[in-house]
Amino acid sequence: MTERTLTVLGTASQVPTPVRNHIGFFLRWDKEGILIDPGEGTQRQLLMAGISASRITRIFISHFHGDHCLGLPGVVQRLSLAGAEQEVDIFYPASGQKYLNHLLDAAVFYRNVKLKLHPISSPGTVLETDNFTVTARQLEHRADTWGYRIKEPDTRTLVPDRLPSGLQGQAIGKLKDNGSIECQGRIITLEEVSEPRIGQSFAYILDTRPCDSARLLASNADMLVSEATYLVSESMQAEQYFHLTAEQAAEIAKQAGVKKLVLAHYSQRYKSLKPFVREAGAIHPDVTAARDLQEIPLPKRKRVL
Repeated sequence: MTERTLTVLGTASQVPTPVRNHIGFFLRWDKEGILIDPGEGTQRQLLMAGISASRITRIFISHFHGDHCLGLPGVVQRLSLAGAEQEVDIFYPASGQKYLNHLLDAAVFYRNVKLKLHPISSPGTVLETDNFTVTARQLEHRADTWGYRIKEPDTRTLVPDRLPSGLQGQAIGKLKDNGSIECQGRIITLEEVSEPRIGQSFAYILDTRPCDSARLLASNADMLVSEATYLVSESMQAEQYFHLTAEQAAEIAKQAGVKKLVLAHYSQRYKSLKPFVREAGAIHPDVTAARDLQEIPLPKRKRVL
C-alpha cells in the first residue's frame, strides 16, 4: 500500500519566527522516510509531528546555508540515541564536504548509526531503487545548491475490455512480467491490452533564481515544493539575493506542467501567507502556502482505462 505524504517541518528562511521553524520537510514515500533540508530545530519538529527518527532512511541537503542544515547534528544524534538499525544515506553538494564533516562532529556523542555519504558534483541520477529514481540539478544561488526530483518508474495499466476471454489469473501475471504471452493460438503483447501509466513524481527547488534546472526538475511533477522567499513587491531583493517570488514560483510551475505547487521558505518580514496564495494562485490553479507541521498528500493519479 502506498503512502506518499509531505510533512512540513519548517517554512522560515534565514531567521525563524515564533510560528515558523527553519526550513525542513519529511517525505513519506511508501516504506521510505526522506528528510530534506533539516534546518535548526528539526529534531523537535519531528517530535511535534509525531515522526520517529527511526523512520528516516535518506537525508537530502540542497546547500549548506545554515537554515537548511543546522538541524543535521541533532537528527544524527537522535538516530544514534534511538539505535536506528537502518543505514541512512546523506546526499549533499560535494563542495560542502568540510561543512558536512563539521556538522557530523559538532558535539561529543557516540555515533552508532550507519551513515552512507553521497557527495554530488555533477547533474544526473544520484539514487536508483526499485521504487524510485532521484535526479539532481544545480540551481542558481549564492552557495552551491542542488534541487532534487523523485520519480517512480513508468508502468502500464491493463484495460479489461482489451483482454481476451481466456486470459486470466496467473496468465495475466506472466503477461505483465514477460511483456507477452500466447493465448488462443496467438501472441498477446502487454502494449495492446494496456495503457501507459506515468510514474508519480516530486520535485524540490530551494533556494534559487529562475533557471532552466528548476524548470527541468519540475517538469510534469505531481508536486513541486518551491521557495517563495518574497512577494513580487520585493522583486529587486529576490534578484539580488538569488531567490524566487511567489509569482516566479507559480510561473515555473505553470511552464513545467506541475500538478500541485507547495510554497515555503518565507522571509520573516511577512506575517500572513494569504498574499502568497493570491499572487501564485493568479497564475497556477493549485497552490498551497505551506504551514509548519502541515501534512500535504501527493495528488493521487487516476487510472487510465
